[in-house]
Amino acid sequence: MQTVAVIDYGMGNLHSVSKALEHVADTDTRIIITSKPEDILAADRVVLPGVGAIRDCMAEIIRHGVDDIVREIINTRPLLGICVGMQVLLDHSEENGGVECLGILPGDVKRFANPLQDDDGNRLKVPHMGWSRIQQTNPSHPLWQGIEDNSRFYFVHSYHAHVADASMVVGKTEYGLEFDVALSHENVFAVQFHPEKSADSGLKLLENYLKWKP
Repeated sequence: MQTVAVIDYGMGNLHSVSKALEHVADTDTRIIITSKPEDILAADRVVLPGVGAIRDCMAEIIRHGVDDIVREIINTRPLLGICVGMQVLLDHSEENGGVECLGILPGDVKRFANPLQDDDGNRLKVPHMGWSRIQQTNPSHPLWQGIEDNSRFYFVHSYHAHVADASMVVGKTEYGLEFDVALSHENVFAVQFHPEKSADSGLKLLENYLKWKP
């Protein structure tokens, strides 16, 4: 039996993510929500969720020692970052006057321009909230298996990622500008959108993650 640990550091849609994983898991997979380092380090797979301001997320990550745990995890087993759980893996965020992140993946988190406009000059609201289509820039990646290119996923965010190494970007979307929304490097897969809120496509991605062998 494999165990999947959803990290509880006080900032994330823990139960929504857990329930979605349970929905797609087979009988040989156990999903736990935990803040205990020993449970996280003993898990076969780990999920790093995140919502809210990145300053608060980083403060809680450091307070709970999750920064060191994540660095250890990514050397040996798969980790899935979701929403702010993706952003904290990068180098730096412009949010809250500037916040240093974990620096696991090379890139920055930037605020949407003000005003933000579509191609016809219509003003777009920030936060970016709702469904957007994702271009799979690496459609052969195992986590895209069974998911059509340009499928829609659900977003809620005011800041967006730009990754320095294009080879790590496996998905992009557009909302006033094009930006990176799915990243993969070695044992890490991370997404800006919420797969647990993204209907069949999101559930399929979570199912693929439970089977992923990077």
